[in-house]
Amino acid sequence: MDAAQRRLRAVSAHLKPPAPDAGGCGLAANPTAGEYAHEQGYSVVLPEKLQTGKWNVYRSAASPLRLINRFPDNPDIGTLHDNFVYAVETFTDCRYLGTRICPDGAVRDYKWMTYGEASTSRTAIGSGLINHGIPEGARIGLYFINRPEWIILDHACAAYSYVSVPLYDTLGPDAVQFIVNHATVEVIFCVPQTLSTILSFITQMPCVRLIVVVGGEDSNMPPAPATTECKIITYTRLHNEGAVLSHENLIANVAGSSVGIKFYPSDVYISYLPLAHIYERANQIALLHFGVAIGFYQGDNLKLMEDLTALRPTIFASVPRLYNRIYAAISNAVKESGGLKERLFHTAYNAKKQAMINGRNPSPMWDKLVFNKIKARLGGRVRIMTSGASPLSPDVMEFLRICFGEVLEGYGMTETSCVISTMNIGDKSIGHVGSPNPSCEVKLVDVPEMNYTSEDQPYPRGEICVRGPIIFRGYYKDEVQTREVIDQDGWLHTGDIGLWLPGGRLKIIDRKKNIFKLAQGEYIAPEKIENVYAKCKFIAQCFIYGDSFNSSLVAIVAVEPEVLKAWAASEGIQYEDLRQLCADPRARAAVRADMDSIGKEAKLRGFEFAKAVTLVAEPFTLENGLLTPTFKVKRPQAKAYFAKEISDMYAELRETESARSKL
Repeated sequence: MDAAQRRLRAVSAHLKPPAPDAGGCGLAANPTAGEYAHEQGYSVVLPEKLQTGKWNVYRSAASPLRLINRFPDNPDIGTLHDNFVYAVETFTDCRYLGTRICPDGAVRDYKWMTYGEASTSRTAIGSGLINHGIPEGARIGLYFINRPEWIILDHACAAYSYVSVPLYDTLGPDAVQFIVNHATVEVIFCVPQTLSTILSFITQMPCVRLIVVVGGEDSNMPPAPATTECKIITYTRLHNEGAVLSHENLIANVAGSSVGIKFYPSDVYISYLPLAHIYERANQIALLHFGVAIGFYQGDNLKLMEDLTALRPTIFASVPRLYNRIYAAISNAVKESGGLKERLFHTAYNAKKQAMINGRNPSPMWDKLVFNKIKARLGGRVRIMTSGASPLSPDVMEFLRICFGEVLEGYGMTETSCVISTMNIGDKSIGHVGSPNPSCEVKLVDVPEMNYTSEDQPYPRGEICVRGPIIFRGYYKDEVQTREVIDQDGWLHTGDIGLWLPGGRLKIIDRKKNIFKLAQGEYIAPEKIENVYAKCKFIAQCFIYGDSFNSSLVAIVAVEPEVLKAWAASEGIQYEDLRQLCADPRARAAVRADMDSIGKEAKLRGFEFAKAVTLVAEPFTLENGLLTPTFKVKRPQAKAYFAKEISDMYAELRETESARSKL
């Protein structure tokens, strides 16, 4: 098939002739595979003779007989280089990479580079590395935020057989130094903002041969396409694990997950999640294959909404932290509107919810009257939203679907090249992460010490284990750690606890490692409780702490400044700054009361309620070491950072308990 034929197929792929007996004429939308529930459900159990061990093995109903490792329509694509060449030939003149940042630093309308232009830039970069004597297989560090050059550099690594090593732009000097030395990085690409960091400890990185501040030209050299061997080394937990992923791993994962969801050249995507994280990397590979236009944010999360309005994306991928904030912001705006507007919203919300429950299409009137104004916050054109990296509250999921449209939650990890499972388009149920990626098989293994077994009723429960072509090659320079997570039969043990719902949907319910006991022996899953409290209007971020020496939980809350200030004004409370307001006992009491109300609505058990709260003005950030790049709380670091506050809260609780006992 030549390039012209590929372009024609790409443009018309989602169209088909009407059925012979259909009325009228013309073309009809061709539904994606995910819109149909298999007669056996969304996943199937393998026949007994194909299973290993005592636990049922599940595969996607979309491909139960074999695990997908290539794009079904393009089986010749085996490497990331192949994928890029295919995209360039098929979508040469289509928009590919866009940015609002001009050379002079000003922010204007989005300017675009085509797929063909990106190919030219990729060749120039690869040629430059060769002309500087950088050998095949060398590790190349990428040290800057999301921008077109990051993507082009990654394509150059794939084309010229280099190994890319992403460096989170927010990592401190010690972290960068460790990764560079551990991975033996020979070349670092950076921007002026990160150059000074590198130069401050360059003498401690003897492996580095070349530092490139983005830019420059050299004579072209022909690409030396990579094999399916090592593609990237992604550090999943700092100072411990660098996950080695191959081209084969990444192509298999994206090919499988693309079976249930399709993208088109008319789609537009905004890139703001860290490119160093597997969630965003996998998104980029899939979007490239389908010719999607990718616009980059300015680099400032506080201005993300401005970028969304300017770009007007059709596809939006994010994490629960942002979705929780969108939910809280809209909910608060509705409450503050009061009167007719508030009643209209709830009428529209309930009508649309009931229609979805009954399997009917909601009346478009509600979108025109209410929801189109809400959709405008994300640009007004989003047709698919995805969520990953951590669990999304069912309440928030329902809210987003009613207000915005299709929302899909997925589950994955770096070690599986991203997606393990994802919701199917058209599946209106919530509270789960869908069926297995057609590129892998999944089983739940008993965890007797936590009372999770395959015999549990009404649903089998256990540790989620995954096998297939998406499983990574191992941890870089760490065979011991690799053997701890991949068993002799090739099953990756994720450390997550799941259960199978009807229809073969997977639900995440716990974590083997992120649990602890209180003094009375109750098990606590802090992330579940934090996700509940995230819906509190006062809370921007929350860290729940407890241990086996204490009988109750305490919470550190990074407040929503404007919400807390508005409350203080309504109460007539005077304060000098936000820190003083956070320390005010009345503010603490108000926040805890709201948390208790939210907890009761979510039916938290008594011991799952935070019995004391400390409010902090400073948010949890990557810079202060309290967040991972996907905005999850770093629990050990948070415990150390807030050690005094935690100690003070427990002392306060002991005093209160002592006073009560005297009474």
